[in-house]
Amino acid sequence: MSELQILMYVAYAVFFMGTGFAAIKLGRMPLHLRWDLYPIPHEKGKEHYGGSYYEEINWWTKPAKVSIPNEMKEMAKEILFIQSMYYNNRSLWIFSFPFHFGLYLSIVFILLVFFGSVLDLFGIAVGPDTPNFFAQAVHYITMPFGVVGSVLAAFGALGLLISRMTREELRRTSVRADYFNLILLLAVFVSGLVSWVVEGFSFMQLRVFIADLISFNPTAPVSTGFAVHMVLAAAFLIYLPFTHMTHFVGKYFTYHKVRWEDHPNLKGSELEKKVIAALGYKLSWSAPHIKSGGTWAEAATEESSESE
Repeated sequence: MSELQILMYVAYAVFFMGTGFAAIKLGRMPLHLRWDLYPIPHEKGKEHYGGSYYEEINWWTKPAKVSIPNEMKEMAKEILFIQSMYYNNRSLWIFSFPFHFGLYLSIVFILLVFFGSVLDLFGIAVGPDTPNFFAQAVHYITMPFGVVGSVLAAFGALGLLISRMTREELRRTSVRADYFNLILLLAVFVSGLVSWVVEGFSFMQLRVFIADLISFNPTAPVSTGFAVHMVLAAAFLIYLPFTHMTHFVGKYFTYHKVRWEDHPNLKGSELEKKVIAALGYKLSWSAPHIKSGGTWAEAATEESSESE
Protein backbone atom coordinates (compact mmCIF):
# COMPACT_ATOMS: atom_id res chain seq x y z
CA MET A 1 0.00 0.00 0.00
CA SER A 2 1.48 3.36 -1.03
CA GLU A 3 2.02 6.38 1.21
CA LEU A 4 -0.51 8.29 -0.91
CA GLN A 5 -3.19 5.68 -0.22
CA ILE A 6 -2.51 5.77 3.53
CA LEU A 7 -2.68 9.57 3.45
CA MET A 8 -6.07 9.45 1.73
CA TYR A 9 -7.45 6.94 4.24
CA VAL A 10 -6.33 9.23 7.06
CA ALA A 11 -7.81 12.28 5.31
CA TYR A 12 -11.22 10.66 4.81
CA ALA A 13 -11.27 9.39 8.40
CA VAL A 14 -10.41 12.81 9.86
CA PHE A 15 -12.88 14.59 7.57
CA PHE A 16 -15.87 12.36 8.35
CA MET A 17 -15.16 12.04 12.06
CA GLY A 18 -14.38 15.75 12.45
CA THR A 19 -17.47 16.81 10.51
CA GLY A 20 -19.61 14.37 12.47
CA PHE A 21 -18.24 15.73 15.74
CA ALA A 22 -19.03 19.29 14.61
CA ALA A 23 -22.62 18.28 13.80
CA ILE A 24 -23.05 16.56 17.19
CA LYS A 25 -21.57 19.55 18.99
CA LEU A 26 -23.97 21.92 17.24
CA GLY A 27 -26.91 19.63 17.93
CA ARG A 28 -26.13 19.61 21.66
CA MET A 29 -25.78 23.35 22.03
CA PRO A 30 -28.16 25.13 24.42
CA LEU A 31 -31.45 26.57 23.24
CA HIS A 32 -30.96 29.63 21.09
CA LEU A 33 -32.49 33.02 21.79
CA ARG A 34 -36.04 32.71 20.45
CA TRP A 35 -36.43 35.68 18.13
CA ASP A 36 -39.67 34.78 16.32
CA LEU A 37 -38.26 35.97 12.99
CA TYR A 38 -40.73 36.11 10.12
CA PRO A 39 -41.47 35.23 7.39
CA ILE A 40 -41.02 31.52 8.06
CA PRO A 41 -41.32 29.40 4.89
CA HIS A 42 -42.94 26.40 6.58
CA GLU A 43 -45.97 28.46 7.59
CA LYS A 44 -48.31 27.00 4.99
CA GLY A 45 -50.47 29.66 3.34
CA LYS A 46 -48.97 32.46 5.42
CA GLU A 47 -45.32 32.59 4.35
CA HIS A 48 -45.95 35.10 1.54
CA TYR A 49 -46.91 37.88 3.95
CA GLY A 50 -44.89 36.81 7.01
CA GLY A 51 -47.83 35.44 8.95
CA SER A 52 -47.94 32.77 11.64
CA TYR A 53 -50.44 30.28 12.95
CA TYR A 54 -50.09 32.11 16.28
CA GLU A 55 -52.30 34.87 14.81
CA GLU A 56 -55.28 32.50 14.66
CA ILE A 57 -57.90 32.52 17.40
CA ASN A 58 -57.25 29.70 19.93
CA TRP A 59 -54.20 28.65 17.94
CA TRP A 60 -53.13 26.17 20.65
CA THR A 61 -56.18 24.06 19.93
CA LYS A 62 -55.30 23.64 16.24
CA PRO A 63 -52.46 21.72 14.60
CA ALA A 64 -49.87 23.85 12.82
CA LYS A 65 -49.92 23.50 9.03
CA VAL A 66 -46.34 22.98 7.90
CA SER A 67 -45.04 23.02 4.32
CA ILE A 68 -41.77 21.08 3.94
CA PRO A 69 -41.55 21.84 0.16
CA ASN A 70 -41.58 25.58 0.94
CA GLU A 71 -38.71 25.07 3.41
CA MET A 72 -36.69 23.07 0.89
CA LYS A 73 -37.28 25.68 -1.82
CA GLU A 74 -36.14 28.51 0.42
CA MET A 75 -33.05 26.62 1.57
CA ALA A 76 -32.19 25.69 -2.01
CA LYS A 77 -32.25 29.35 -3.05
CA GLU A 78 -29.90 30.25 -0.22
CA ILE A 79 -27.53 27.27 -0.44
CA LEU A 80 -27.30 27.05 -4.23
CA PHE A 81 -27.55 30.72 -5.17
CA ILE A 82 -26.65 32.55 -1.91
CA GLN A 83 -29.60 34.88 -2.39
CA SER A 84 -29.06 36.88 0.81
CA MET A 85 -25.60 37.94 -0.40
CA TYR A 86 -27.01 38.67 -3.85
CA TYR A 87 -29.42 41.22 -2.37
CA ASN A 88 -27.12 42.65 0.31
CA ASN A 89 -23.57 42.47 -1.11
CA ARG A 90 -23.73 42.07 -4.88
CA SER A 91 -20.04 42.90 -5.47
CA LEU A 92 -18.94 40.02 -3.21
CA TRP A 93 -21.61 37.67 -4.57
CA ILE A 94 -19.98 37.90 -8.02
CA PHE A 95 -17.13 35.74 -6.68
CA SER A 96 -18.83 33.91 -3.82
CA PHE A 97 -21.54 32.41 -6.03
CA PRO A 98 -19.22 30.77 -8.61
CA PHE A 99 -16.96 29.62 -5.78
CA HIS A 100 -19.74 27.82 -3.91
CA PHE A 101 -21.52 26.60 -7.02
CA GLY A 102 -18.20 25.23 -8.28
CA LEU A 103 -17.81 23.36 -5.00
CA TYR A 104 -21.25 21.79 -5.43
CA LEU A 105 -20.46 20.71 -8.99
CA SER A 106 -17.17 19.27 -7.77
CA ILE A 107 -18.98 17.22 -5.13
CA VAL A 108 -21.22 15.77 -7.84
CA PHE A 109 -18.08 15.12 -9.90
CA ILE A 110 -16.50 13.16 -7.04
CA LEU A 111 -19.67 11.09 -6.65
CA LEU A 112 -19.70 10.33 -10.38
CA VAL A 113 -16.04 9.30 -10.32
CA PHE A 114 -16.75 7.11 -7.29
CA PHE A 115 -19.66 5.50 -9.14
CA GLY A 116 -17.43 4.95 -12.16
CA SER A 117 -14.83 3.31 -9.92
CA VAL A 118 -17.47 0.92 -8.58
CA LEU A 119 -18.43 0.00 -12.15
CA ASP A 120 -14.78 -0.68 -12.92
CA LEU A 121 -14.57 -2.98 -9.91
CA PHE A 122 -17.51 -4.95 -11.31
CA GLY A 123 -15.75 -5.30 -14.64
CA ILE A 124 -17.69 -2.59 -16.46
CA ALA A 125 -15.15 -0.26 -18.06
CA VAL A 126 -15.97 3.45 -18.06
CA GLY A 127 -14.76 5.38 -21.09
CA PRO A 128 -15.69 6.82 -24.49
CA ASP A 129 -15.20 3.50 -26.32
CA THR A 130 -16.84 1.13 -23.86
CA PRO A 131 -19.62 -1.04 -25.36
CA ASN A 132 -21.79 -0.42 -22.30
CA PHE A 133 -23.98 2.61 -23.05
CA PHE A 134 -24.54 3.34 -19.35
CA ALA A 135 -20.80 3.32 -18.57
CA GLN A 136 -20.18 5.52 -21.60
CA ALA A 137 -22.80 7.99 -20.35
CA VAL A 138 -21.08 8.11 -16.95
CA HIS A 139 -17.82 9.03 -18.70
CA TYR A 140 -19.35 11.92 -20.66
CA ILE A 141 -21.44 13.22 -17.75
CA THR A 142 -18.44 13.23 -15.42
CA MET A 143 -16.34 15.50 -17.61
CA PRO A 144 -18.39 18.76 -17.49
CA PHE A 145 -18.95 18.50 -13.75
CA GLY A 146 -15.23 18.10 -13.12
CA VAL A 147 -14.04 20.81 -15.50
CA VAL A 148 -16.75 23.43 -14.97
CA GLY A 149 -16.79 22.85 -11.20
CA SER A 150 -13.04 23.31 -10.86
CA VAL A 151 -12.93 26.38 -13.14
CA LEU A 152 -15.79 28.10 -11.28
CA ALA A 153 -14.38 27.27 -7.84
CA ALA A 154 -10.86 28.41 -8.82
CA PHE A 155 -12.22 31.65 -10.33
CA GLY A 156 -14.33 32.34 -7.24
CA ALA A 157 -11.49 31.56 -4.81
CA LEU A 158 -9.12 33.86 -6.69
CA GLY A 159 -11.71 36.63 -6.82
CA LEU A 160 -12.48 36.33 -3.10
CA LEU A 161 -8.75 36.33 -2.30
CA ILE A 162 -8.16 39.49 -4.33
CA SER A 163 -11.25 41.11 -2.79
CA ARG A 164 -9.96 40.44 0.73
CA MET A 165 -6.59 41.91 -0.22
CA THR A 166 -7.86 45.04 -1.96
CA ARG A 167 -11.16 46.00 -0.31
CA GLU A 168 -10.63 47.94 2.90
CA GLU A 169 -13.82 46.74 4.63
CA LEU A 170 -12.86 43.11 3.98
CA ARG A 171 -9.20 43.55 4.84
CA ARG A 172 -10.13 44.96 8.26
CA THR A 173 -12.19 41.90 9.13
CA SER A 174 -9.94 39.23 7.60
CA VAL A 175 -7.45 37.10 9.52
CA ARG A 176 -4.56 35.00 8.19
CA ALA A 177 -6.67 31.85 8.16
CA ASP A 178 -9.11 33.47 5.70
CA TYR A 179 -6.31 34.03 3.20
CA PHE A 180 -4.80 30.60 3.80
CA ASN A 181 -8.14 28.86 3.26
CA LEU A 182 -8.63 30.50 -0.13
CA ILE A 183 -5.03 29.87 -1.21
CA LEU A 184 -5.28 26.19 -0.26
CA LEU A 185 -8.57 25.75 -2.11
CA LEU A 186 -7.19 27.58 -5.14
CA ALA A 187 -4.18 25.24 -5.14
CA VAL A 188 -6.44 22.17 -4.93
CA PHE A 189 -8.57 23.15 -7.92
CA VAL A 190 -5.74 24.49 -10.09
CA SER A 191 -3.59 21.39 -9.46
CA GLY A 192 -6.58 19.22 -10.37
CA LEU A 193 -7.15 21.08 -13.62
CA VAL A 194 -3.47 20.85 -14.55
CA SER A 195 -3.44 17.12 -13.82
CA TRP A 196 -6.57 16.51 -15.89
CA VAL A 197 -5.32 18.60 -18.83
CA VAL A 198 -2.17 16.47 -18.97
CA GLU A 199 -4.30 13.33 -18.74
CA GLY A 200 -6.68 14.50 -21.46
CA PHE A 201 -9.73 14.81 -19.15
CA SER A 202 -10.33 11.06 -19.12
CA PHE A 203 -10.19 10.92 -15.29
CA MET A 204 -9.05 7.33 -15.69
CA GLN A 205 -6.18 7.74 -13.25
CA LEU A 206 -8.53 9.10 -10.59
CA ARG A 207 -11.08 6.31 -11.12
CA VAL A 208 -8.41 3.63 -10.85
CA PHE A 209 -6.96 5.27 -7.74
CA ILE A 210 -10.38 5.42 -6.03
CA ALA A 211 -11.15 1.83 -7.08
CA ASP A 212 -7.93 0.75 -5.37
CA LEU A 213 -8.92 2.71 -2.25
CA ILE A 214 -12.34 1.03 -2.19
CA SER A 215 -10.89 -2.47 -2.68
CA PHE A 216 -7.86 -1.87 -0.41
CA ASN A 217 -5.57 -2.95 -3.24
CA PRO A 218 -2.11 -1.41 -3.74
CA THR A 219 -2.51 1.43 -6.20
CA ALA A 220 -0.74 1.61 -9.53
CA PRO A 221 1.99 4.27 -9.99
CA VAL A 222 0.54 7.75 -10.50
CA SER A 223 1.88 10.85 -12.25
CA THR A 224 3.63 13.59 -10.29
CA GLY A 225 0.88 16.10 -11.08
CA PHE A 226 -1.83 13.73 -9.88
CA ALA A 227 0.11 12.97 -6.69
CA VAL A 228 0.49 16.69 -5.92
CA HIS A 229 -3.23 17.24 -6.45
CA MET A 230 -4.17 14.35 -4.16
CA VAL A 231 -1.77 15.48 -1.42
CA LEU A 232 -3.30 18.96 -1.52
CA ALA A 233 -6.83 17.49 -1.50
CA ALA A 234 -5.94 15.28 1.48
CA ALA A 235 -4.45 18.25 3.34
CA PHE A 236 -7.66 20.20 2.78
CA LEU A 237 -9.86 17.32 4.03
CA ILE A 238 -7.76 16.97 7.18
CA TYR A 239 -7.71 20.72 7.78
CA LEU A 240 -11.37 21.51 7.06
CA PRO A 241 -13.06 20.11 10.23
CA PHE A 242 -10.93 22.40 12.41
CA THR A 243 -11.91 25.63 10.63
CA HIS A 244 -14.97 27.85 10.29
CA MET A 245 -15.53 26.24 6.89
CA THR A 246 -17.62 23.67 8.74
CA HIS A 247 -20.37 26.30 8.51
CA PHE A 248 -21.88 24.04 5.85
CA VAL A 249 -22.78 21.69 8.72
CA GLY A 250 -24.42 24.55 10.59
CA LYS A 251 -26.81 25.42 7.76
CA TYR A 252 -29.45 23.03 9.08
CA PHE A 253 -29.22 24.36 12.63
CA THR A 254 -29.11 27.99 11.50
CA TYR A 255 -32.37 27.66 9.64
CA HIS A 256 -34.34 25.00 11.50
CA LYS A 257 -33.15 25.65 15.04
CA VAL A 258 -32.71 29.43 14.96
CA ARG A 259 -34.38 31.36 12.13
CA TRP A 260 -37.39 29.11 11.60
CA GLU A 261 -37.83 27.51 15.03
CA ASP A 262 -41.31 28.55 16.16
CA HIS A 263 -42.57 25.64 18.23
CA PRO A 264 -44.92 26.90 20.96
CA ASN A 265 -43.52 27.08 24.48
CA LEU A 266 -46.40 25.32 26.25
CA LYS A 267 -46.52 24.55 29.95
CA GLY A 268 -44.97 21.17 30.73
CA SER A 269 -43.43 20.79 27.27
CA GLU A 270 -39.84 19.79 26.50
CA LEU A 271 -39.28 23.27 25.14
CA GLU A 272 -40.30 24.82 28.45
CA LYS A 273 -37.71 22.64 30.23
CA LYS A 274 -35.02 23.88 27.85
CA VAL A 275 -36.05 27.51 28.39
CA ILE A 276 -35.91 27.07 32.17
CA ALA A 277 -32.48 25.46 31.89
CA ALA A 278 -31.24 28.32 29.67
CA LEU A 279 -32.47 30.92 32.16
CA GLY A 280 -30.31 29.23 34.79
CA TYR A 281 -27.07 29.63 32.85
CA LYS A 282 -24.45 31.84 34.51
CA LEU A 283 -23.29 35.05 32.86
CA SER A 284 -19.52 35.12 32.39
CA TRP A 285 -19.44 38.60 30.85
CA SER A 286 -20.61 42.03 31.91
CA ALA A 287 -21.86 45.27 30.41
CA PRO A 288 -23.52 48.45 31.68
CA HIS A 289 -26.87 46.64 31.67
CA ILE A 290 -25.59 43.18 32.66
CA LYS A 291 -23.83 42.02 35.84
CA SER A 292 -21.36 39.15 35.60
CA GLY A 293 -21.88 36.11 37.82
CA GLY A 294 -25.66 36.13 37.87
CA THR A 295 -28.07 34.02 35.82
CA TRP A 296 -30.00 35.00 32.74
CA ALA A 297 -33.19 34.87 34.78
CA GLU A 298 -31.78 37.38 37.28
CA ALA A 299 -30.57 39.62 34.47
CA ALA A 300 -33.97 39.55 32.79
CA THR A 301 -35.75 40.27 36.08
CA GLU A 302 -33.46 43.17 36.91
CA GLU A 303 -33.95 44.65 33.47
CA SER A 304 -37.72 44.36 33.85
CA SER A 305 -37.61 45.97 37.31
CA GLU A 306 -35.54 48.92 36.05
CA SER A 307 -37.93 49.42 33.13
CA GLU A 308 -40.88 49.56 35.47
